[in-house]
Amino acid sequence: MLERSKFYKKVAEHSDPSVGGCEELKKMIRKQHVRFNGTLKWLLYNNHIPSVIQEGPQCGLVALWMAGGLLDNTKQVTLGTIVETAISKGYTTLGEMFSAANMASLAELVLGCQCELLTGGMDGENRERILSHLMAGLPVLIPYDEDFNHEPCQRNGHRAHWAVISGVLLGMQSGSFEADVDIPGLYHPAPGSLAPNTGDIDEIYLIAKQGKSLRYQLWEFSSVSRSNSQVLQLDPTRASDGNAYVLPEGGVQAGLCGNIVLLKHREPKNHKT
Repeated sequence: MLERSKFYKKVAEHSDPSVGGCEELKKMIRKQHVRFNGTLKWLLYNNHIPSVIQEGPQCGLVALWMAGGLLDNTKQVTLGTIVETAISKGYTTLGEMFSAANMASLAELVLGCQCELLTGGMDGENRERILSHLMAGLPVLIPYDEDFNHEPCQRNGHRAHWAVISGVLLGMQSGSFEADVDIPGLYHPAPGSLAPNTGDIDEIYLIAKQGKSLRYQLWEFSSVSRSNSQVLQLDPTRASDGNAYVLPEGGVQAGLCGNIVLLKHREPKNHKT
């Protein structure tokens, strides 16, 4: 198992995030076509990100490394560097990340990006911010409870996990988009076109990756939102396993519940001439 994990990590860290993802994602959409309302136009926004399998409780740090594949960085950051930096800053002991605020600080430090920490859950104004961010081609980090199939569930935080969201699939009644050449009902934004008004969107699926699988997953927005809003407690089994995990003041609820991290390119500083 260890050798396979090291192999996956080596492959992931040398993969090209600019190729390969669209076809993989389209195959999944075709395979799951019965999930989607056939009366809607399904508009796909996604930029491919590399994958890596986590070793131990590193889901947040692995998600952060994958998110870095969508940011235009001049430096190559390894997963090892992210782990070492998180430990040195006191954000983690074994790779666990129970604070979204610490995750945002770590991202800015190691990736040289800018982060926006959303609180209060994924609905309302935060829904608009998340969708606009994803339609702009930028990654989102979301803590949630992970079910046996890696999808969102509701276990009060006992299955707390991190995922990176790389894109979104939007179900819409109408709009002027480019039809996919392979899949009827699937569309892509036309070059140079404006993102649709979020008020015109009927259904939303988030395109996710997480550290226990190399493949994309499609999650209903509402399912992720419900899971994210109830990450309240440290798993009792973990609390009694003898390890000293780093918990923020207020515990898991304060650190993860209803929190979302948006990552974007760092804005250049204005220089006087």
